[in-house]
Amino acid sequence: MKRHSAQQGFSLIEIMVVLVIMGLLASIVAPNVMQALGDSRLKKVQADFANIETALKMYKLDNYVYPSSEQGLEGLVMPSQSDPAPKNFRNDGYLPEVPVDPWGEEYLYVSPGESKPYDIYTLGADAVRGGEEEAGDITNWDRP
Repeated sequence: MKRHSAQQGFSLIEIMVVLVIMGLLASIVAPNVMQALGDSRLKKVQADFANIETALKMYKLDNYVYPSSEQGLEGLVMPSQSDPAPKNFRNDGYLPEVPVDPWGEEYLYVSPGESKPYDIYTLGADAVRGGEEEAGDITNWDRP
């Protein structure tokens, strides 16, 4: 006596159709997700630049100069002993910590800058000067 199971598996054709549909969906969604990720990284850099620039302005109001290149952005977190030593450093500092870019590297700071009192920049995803798109440098002097 043969028993017939009420359960039947999927045919190879049905499995292939599902895989093709999933592949098509992934090919449509993946570029949009990657673009959104790139946009969010750029927005983080822009927000960090705005926070750093605000802290630098507050530092200058209190101490009459910007931190030197040697003091770097660390000079906004804790008072530096190198010249020009801050005269009126706030007890809680100007930033809670030195921010890092979306790729885990500290922002680079130079004072005086090329065309501004200071330059702030990141080398992008590849951490090398120059580059294109995600690997390109992002600077405060290219912004309005």
